[in-house]
Amino acid sequence: MSTNCSNCPLRKLDAFTDMSGPEIAFMEKFKTGELEAQPGTEIMAQGQSSTHLFTCLTGMGLRYKTLEDGRRQVIGFVLPGDFIGLQAGVMSEMEHSVEASTSMRLCTFNRSDLWTLFSSHPTRAYDLTRIAALEEIFLGEALAVVGQLDALAKVSWALHRFYTRLDSVNMVRDGHARLPYRQQDLADALGLSLVHTNKTLARLREDQIATWSDEKLTIHDMTRLTRLAHAESDGYAKRPLI
Repeated sequence: MSTNCSNCPLRKLDAFTDMSGPEIAFMEKFKTGELEAQPGTEIMAQGQSSTHLFTCLTGMGLRYKTLEDGRRQVIGFVLPGDFIGLQAGVMSEMEHSVEASTSMRLCTFNRSDLWTLFSSHPTRAYDLTRIAALEEIFLGEALAVVGQLDALAKVSWALHRFYTRLDSVNMVRDGHARLPYRQQDLADALGLSLVHTNKTLARLREDQIATWSDEKLTIHDMTRLTRLAHAESDGYAKRPLI
């Protein structure tokens, strides 16, 4: 059964900015249904167009770019509340792929209705612009981390970001968050070898800072993790929800 936008569980979270009544009514018309994706399902493909845009309602996924020689660069992780496909909606085709890492449920929107959003609800359209700007900020931060920090700082930054983001959508319970990615996914995102990633995670575990095992992330000392990650300690800023 499709989730009505007025009863969206994500909209009620503090992580997202408020919507007005008319905006909710428009979103209910803009939304065409929901997609169920199983682990490993390719939701959007690099180099291809799509008739749909998506918002992740539940589950987690992966954004990655495939190079000509077959190597993979992970460029991001999809978590609840993330909007998927804006690139294809504006540029006609995707420059990267999106794959489900767990079972996912996604709200679907017709790409052809994107202009209606801009013409009839400029405030919501501005939110799309803000989402794109936030993504640009994240990519700049990630590039600085990958290019300038050592392995300990890179892995600490990634775990800190995962934890704070999952906490913002009420996915942390008793200090634990489900993190169902592979170490290889993290290594591919941070430009590290799998061996180096594994050794760095072991060091964080041995130093009682953070433990990631059996798809569960536990932060033992957030202050030290924040310092190692060169991160801000004031939580996760609100963002728009489409």
